[in-house]
Amino acid sequence: MNLNLFEKTVIVTGSSRGIGKSIAKTLISEGCNVVINGRKNSDLKKAQNEIGNNVKTFAGDVSDPKICKSLVKFTVKTFGKLDFLVCNVGSGKSVPIGKETPQEWNRMLSLNLSSVTNMIRPSIPHLEKSNGSIVCISSITGIEYLGAPIAYAASKAALNNFVKSYSRFLGGKGIRINVVAPGNILFDGSVWHTKLKKNPKQIKQFIKKEVSLSRLGKPEEIANLVVILGSEISSFVTGSIIVIDGGQTRS
Repeated sequence: MNLNLFEKTVIVTGSSRGIGKSIAKTLISEGCNVVINGRKNSDLKKAQNEIGNNVKTFAGDVSDPKICKSLVKFTVKTFGKLDFLVCNVGSGKSVPIGKETPQEWNRMLSLNLSSVTNMIRPSIPHLEKSNGSIVCISSITGIEYLGAPIAYAASKAALNNFVKSYSRFLGGKGIRINVVAPGNILFDGSVWHTKLKKNPKQIKQFIKKEVSLSRLGKPEEIANLVVILGSEISSFVTGSIIVIDGGQTRS
């Protein structure tokens, strides 16, 4: 199937490792021009070497609106346009339930919601020109309670609601926006990688009990879905929250 993504220009935030890096790799395989983003330039250079040609790097924290504006400006100056935005920045590391402080709530909302809204704002004029699309990476914890830190789950629920609501506004500009909500994904340095090292037997039992497919997901599986959503194949899909969790959620 031809996704017609050749020479499309894409920004992938939070792409120095894990899901974001896998998304960038898949986009490159489809012939896209890709700008990867992360906070550390050294990590981005390492990822760039692994991903291949047509990849540019931009270091900066996208919870800062000024950084987002500069990232979009850099991309358009380098490649002449912007066709597809992937918002992958986020973190699930928070405090146990009941231990949240005002500062922690703000930190989680900044990482998991503001990092998206800040990127979208300066991207809109360029995506409108290209009839482009946006995919935001959320989590199944934003859909139902699964034991994750509440501040994280609430910030992902807010992201889901934002995308659902904002899709109507963006649709009027010819821009599609969707959410991909992954379940438990395994890669080097991930939370599940650490958990498996510490207690493999317990984790394997948990996965067998809670996940219909009885395994953890792979970054490549998330990447494939994201790339399809960003392509013309999904031209009538917007405002959707698409779960990819091996059958873990029940709602």
